[in-house]
Amino acid sequence: MKYDLNNVMSQFSVYGEYLIGVPYGTGHINDTFQVTFDQGGTIVHYILQRVNTNVFRKPEELMENFVRVTGHIGRKIREERKLHPETRHRTLEVVPARDGKPFVRDAAGNFFRCYVFVENARTYDILETTDQAYQAAAAFGRFQADLADLDGRLHETIPNFHNTPSRLAALEQAVKEDRAGRLKQVAPELDFILARRDETSRLIDLQAAGELTERTTHNDTKLNNVLIDDLTGTGCCVIDLDTIMPGLPHYDFGDMVRTGTSPAAEDETNLDLVTMRFPMFEALLRGYLAGAGSFLNPLEKSLLPFSGKLITLEIGIRFLTDYLEGDVYFKTRRPEHNLDRCRTQLKLVQSIEEQYDAMRKLTDSLS
Repeated sequence: MKYDLNNVMSQFSVYGEYLIGVPYGTGHINDTFQVTFDQGGTIVHYILQRVNTNVFRKPEELMENFVRVTGHIGRKIREERKLHPETRHRTLEVVPARDGKPFVRDAAGNFFRCYVFVENARTYDILETTDQAYQAAAAFGRFQADLADLDGRLHETIPNFHNTPSRLAALEQAVKEDRAGRLKQVAPELDFILARRDETSRLIDLQAAGELTERTTHNDTKLNNVLIDDLTGTGCCVIDLDTIMPGLPHYDFGDMVRTGTSPAAEDETNLDLVTMRFPMFEALLRGYLAGAGSFLNPLEKSLLPFSGKLITLEIGIRFLTDYLEGDVYFKTRRPEHNLDRCRTQLKLVQSIEEQYDAMRKLTDSLS
């Protein structure tokens, strides 16, 4: 779908001459554009996003979270720079609309938000070095630590987002309905998932028993959701804040393991390429503990290896559910795209299980 980006941007508090807007990034949910302005001879970039309101049904609450979180971290960064002017720690900066709101609705009802493009930093879809893994995990850990003292509870932008038993129930409903007529193609994947049913409620049960504490978490820590500074090579800015909400720190670390330890793409069809690289896991663990270790208790730390397995399994469940429902949630580029994504997740779960004892021993030694 095409949008009049120039017209949309004219409603935000941005000055200068609009030059161009082009699609940006590889996200599955929102439509993202890099827009370029000439501001008195200086070229300035912004990120403009059309929020998918079929997924985020209360976008105003989403943006309230967005503004609270970026404002809270921004104040900490300004204090940090008083003591260390050279700091490269950054956060997204929301550009308000001309009416003062942090969003714009166009004539068709599309919901847009804008923020300043973070220059001299980039994301990586697949981590190339253990140092990149360490830096990205440290950035996500510091992000959690920065929000540990955020006053008040954020809105739940997607209720039960990382409630794995709820995700499993949705899969079972999709199996019953088989609305896309695809059930006969997924028997091995279903058997694999259902064999691990008893593990899906472990974190939820511990939280309900009061043994795990609800915190403010990102909830979608794909490694391409943290910017790596071009100059220093450090993780400098966490992005894609749509799912910022109350959660468990394990959701964040688990998704780092899922997205950062395999050399294969999320939709790789050659499953021989999918494996949990232990050196990458170690780098993620060390980096995350460097950023978040100050506020995690011993039980939270001990469950970090399990979280990698659980969240990988959960995302596999979600991809399979969407496949059975006819690809209604995630963007797809081919008929079996979601099934391919599911299979990579389940192969990674298997690889994690094969190395699980070593993962636990390492975690115990660092805690």
